[in-house]
Amino acid sequence: QVQVVESGGGLVQAGGSLRLSCAASGGTFGGRAMGWFRQAPGKEREFVAAINWSGAGTYYADSVKGRFTISRDNAKNTVLLQMNSLKPADTALYYCAASNSAVASTTQRNYDYWGQGTQVTVSS
Repeated sequence: QVQVVESGGGLVQAGGSLRLSCAASGGTFGGRAMGWFRQAPGKEREFVAAINWSGAGTYYADSVKGRFTISRDNAKNTVLLQMNSLKPADTALYYCAASNSAVASTTQRNYDYWGQGTQVTVSS
């Protein structure tokens, strides 16, 4: 059973930066695509970013493109989400997810293991 744990959330002013980290354990990490999703209060959970097994392929939601960067270190079983130029609209609970597939997806149902989330709050 794969376990996924997020960290790095917090409170930041608009225009600031945060780096989220996702640690995976209990299974093979290197062969899995990984994704970040978020859920704001009163809204459905939405796709943020994804990365394929090797890190060579990355995908972003239009709302974060150019501001967020996803990366991975397969030697450390971690995925990072660097978030710059944060906006109040980025306020949400951010989830990391691991897939049984090596191919990254923007679709939640293609991810098999989920963390509990880390809160990001951006003040105006």
